[in-house]
This record gives sequence, structure tokens and C-alpha cells, in this order.
Amino acid sequence: MIIKQLSDNEIRVIIFKALADEVRLNIVTMLYKKQAEMSCGEIGDNLDLNKSTASYHFKTLREAGLTTTRKHGQNKYVSLNVDVFNEILPGFLDTLA
Repeated sequence: MIIKQLSDNEIRVIIFKALADEVRLNIVTMLYKKQAEMSCGEIGDNLDLNKSTASYHFKTLREAGLTTTRKHGQNKYVSLNVDVFNEILPGFLDTLA
């Protein structure tokens, strides 16, 4: 799916669905507090997620455009796509404690 081809409301629905899960919201919060990319393993360990469950949540966030993932060797690193938050949900990240 190419998110840029969707209407603004379709994009919002995808984003809100991605954020409507406590685990994914915890991932976003963790990344925001860290202010840096984190390895998938580190996030999974911190949230006590098995690899399969963590992978599902990372994919959902990535497909919603909320995170980016880069691979280095056998490790994957996730970071927030702050531009999407600022464009679609301005001020949202600042509400995360």
C-alpha cells in the first residue's frame, strides 16, 4: 500500500488504528522518550514481547507511516517518523509521558 495515494481521512484511519493498541502506543512512547532509534530486540525486551508479536506491531506502525525501520546486518532498528506525527497529529508526541 502506498500511503500517499490515499485521502487524508483514509490516512487518519490507518494511523488511528495503529495507535489504538496499547503495545504500539508503548512502542511509540518508548521511541519518543529515547529520542533515537532502537533495535527491535531492545524494544521487545523492554516490553516483554516475543519476536513474532513484536514483529507484527512493528509492521503495523511502519505501514501506517509512523516509524521507519533500517536493517544493519541481522539487526533491525526502528525510529519514529516525526514528520508524519507533526503533519497529521501535531502536538501528539508532546502528550506522551
